[in-house]
Amino acid sequence: MTYTVIARCARTGQLGIGIATYSLAVGGYCPAIRGGLGAVSTQAFVNLKLGSLALRLLDQGFAPAKVLAELDSDDPQFAYRQVGIVDATGQTAVHTGAHTRPWSGHVTGDDYLVMGNVLAGEGVLAAMAAAFEAEPGEDLDERLLRALEAGRDAGGQQAADGSHLNERSAAVISHGHKDYGHIDLRVDAHHTAVEELRRVHGIYKPFIPYYQLRHDDPEATPAQDVWARENLK
Repeated sequence: MTYTVIARCARTGQLGIGIATYSLAVGGYCPAIRGGLGAVSTQAFVNLKLGSLALRLLDQGFAPAKVLAELDSDDPQFAYRQVGIVDATGQTAVHTGAHTRPWSGHVTGDDYLVMGNVLAGEGVLAAMAAAFEAEPGEDLDERLLRALEAGRDAGGQQAADGSHLNERSAAVISHGHKDYGHIDLRVDAHHTAVEELRRVHGIYKPFIPYYQLRHDDPEATPAQDVWARENLK
């Protein structure tokens, strides 16, 4: 009961994941990402080891399609999994198992993929893809958020009885070529998680230059409230 966008930014080389679901704390167990290497989400009936295994295989030089084949051979329940991979060159591979709960499926495009399960229909993924492609010059984190919002607005998740399942957790994560994330924001439990993620992102993003300054030149870094008064007017 999850919808996800995984992508590479052709302009910056950043890799990122946007994900939303009815389940709780999704940012802590579905995504796996390493800057300069690849981004993975494993979902539906989650096998927690697949994300880290996929990154190790990418690090050994395996292409995404070969990684999926190796995951399949390792996991006897692979038909219950949904796994998407985008590597640092923009190659994609995605698997939607035959035993994932409907509606489930995926769409791929240049440098990205969208996928989901327990959705209102394929229109959810079509809307996400269109939103992601709409503004290729925008920052990757913004494009990921727009895709999540489009998926929500297109119906999002739907229970077996046709009722809507609200998004209770969501995350947006982007990595450059460093060993730590550029943005790693998560909403673990909220009745409108995508909206809350947008709110948190709006508060956090203007402070990115400050946190980078604190990393690069602590001696010249003012107190956070002082920096905010001078720079966020």
